[in-house]
This record gives sequence, structure tokens and C-alpha cells, in this order.
Amino acid sequence: MVDGVTIPRPRGAGAGAPRLADIAAQSGVSEATVSRVLNAKPGVSAATRTRVLAALDVLGYERPVRLRRRSAGLVGLVVPELTNPVFPAFAQVVEQALAGHGYTPLLCAKQPGGATEDELVEQLEESGVDGIVFLSGLHADTSADPARYAELTARKVPFVLINGYNERVSAPFVSTDDHMAATMAVRHLAELGHERIGLAVGPVRYVPSRRKTEGFVQAAGAGAERYVRHTLFSVEGGHAAAAELIDAGCTGIVCGSDMMALGVIRAARERGLDVPGELSVVGYDDSPLIPFTDPPLTTVRQPVQAMASAAVGALLEEIRGNPVPSTEYVFQPELVVRESTARPSR
Repeated sequence: MVDGVTIPRPRGAGAGAPRLADIAAQSGVSEATVSRVLNAKPGVSAATRTRVLAALDVLGYERPVRLRRRSAGLVGLVVPELTNPVFPAFAQVVEQALAGHGYTPLLCAKQPGGATEDELVEQLEESGVDGIVFLSGLHADTSADPARYAELTARKVPFVLINGYNERVSAPFVSTDDHMAATMAVRHLAELGHERIGLAVGPVRYVPSRRKTEGFVQAAGAGAERYVRHTLFSVEGGHAAAAELIDAGCTGIVCGSDMMALGVIRAARERGLDVPGELSVVGYDDSPLIPFTDPPLTTVRQPVQAMASAAVGALLEEIRGNPVPSTEYVFQPELVVRESTARPSR
């Protein structure tokens, strides 16, 4: 007990509880504010309360029993996989936003050979979720049957979809402007002096791939279709596409994801090419570790925080019985220039 405030013990420890000063320093608030939060007293904003509780979590201490709120409900989050860092980044923001409103998130990741999206949805419904967030799911695949989402609507399960607008699905969509993202990347390389620019992007059946391709072709001009390679959204896919694009004489390559860009860089180095001296590479996503690649990757950043927060906001409105227009809310990307692009040496 410090100044009349009982501070929880560290998890798995018998002694050594933190001082109010420790929590205050970690959360960036005063010791008096920490005291009010820990004693569940009024006069503290929701944002400040969250910061203090986050400080407890970071320091590894249990929250006081009085502060453990009962969940307002369950919300499912279905993601395609977790190996691409951008998906955990989205998941983290979605989970934080849901927790801020008292909801408990249930994360479901699809894996090769594992449960399908339909099976995951069935499991979520059996768990009694109040709504579902889909991230880059089957809604983005133009070859998939959209009837599954109509069935969700018929069962009165609110849902919102991130990335991959599908006009055959009636629901709120949150997307990055993929057309603009490709345009930004091409213009950046063209301004550096690159004349032959390639595009390594995912399968054509995915809406984001189609939109990136359209933006690329429009920005790169006549004949640009010759330098488009549709492949897997992975390091291996980027590596395979790079071999063809380098052979075609491209000095700059725009990629559909940061993972693909890493594959392109690997392929360039296997051929003895310097990046960016002999080949410039632009990624897409700007997931958390990308600034630390070698070289630091120039990329087009998805506004993950804004998109995920908007998706949660729309879903919560639906859960509360306030219908949200079934339309696409498009967010603008940002070009982040680092060290993987430069003027062509030849």
C-alpha cells in the first residue's frame, strides 16, 4: 500500500509491488491521477484511464479486481494469416479499439490446411459473437461466392469488411485507395528518372491487386501491361516476379506488399545487383519492422490506425442498432521514402 492506495503485485512475484511513481512515469500522468484510476474514482477521462491500465500491463502487474470490467460482448476478427506483419498490426488496433468500448475480441487466423473462413465464422457464431470484422477475406476474392455474407445478414450478424470492396456484398467497407497507392509509387520512380518500371502484385482475382494494376498502368503509360507480373503475396512471389522483370530490363519495381518487396530485393542480390544502385524497389503496407530492413524500404503506407478504428466504429454502430450505409469508405495512403529507391545508374 502506497499513500493509502493498494497496488497489485507483479504477476508471479511475492513482493516488490511498483510505486505510484513507476506507474505515473510509464503512463505520463501524475501520481494523483494514478491513484484515482486505481481506486476507481471519478474525474479521469477514458483515454487517461486506458493509459494507466496499459502502464500496469507493460510493467507486468495485475489490475486491481475493482477495475476488471465485465465484457460488453464478443466480437470476432477474421484475418487471412499472421505471417505478414501488416495483419497483426491491423489486429492490434482493432483489439485495442474494441477493448476501449468494453468488448472482448476473438482473433481467428486462417492457415493453409486449417479452418476455412466459413468454418471460422460458424465457430464465432457458436461462441455468441455480437459482430465480426473481416480483414482481406473472401470478400476481396472476385471468384468467391458472396452469398455467405448475405446469409450472415439474414441471420442478423453485424459485420464490416476491410480491404477488398465487393459491390455484391451489402455491408460497410473500409479500404485503402490501392489505385492511388500504385500511382504514387510509379510517380516516385519516374521522378527519379526510371523509364522502365515493373509491377509485382498478387493474383488478379483479388480486388486490391486489380486496383493496383489499374493505377500502375494508368501512371506508367502505354505498354505498361508488359511489365506486370501477377504472383503470390509473399516473399517467394516477389522473388519469382523479380526474375522476369529484371530480365525485361526494369530498373524500378513496384510491389503489392512489403513481403513481396523483400523477395524482389533478395532476387536482385542473388544476381549481384545493388539496391538501390542498380534496382529501385517500392513496397506496400509499411508494417512495423519495415524501417529496419536492409536497405530501409521505400513503401506506401496503409493508414492502419485510422482504417481499423473506422471499421470498429462502424461495427459498433451496427451492433447498437444504428445502420451504417453499405458503402466503401476509402482512406488515402502515404508514400514513405527511405533508402531502397534512387536514381538509376544506367
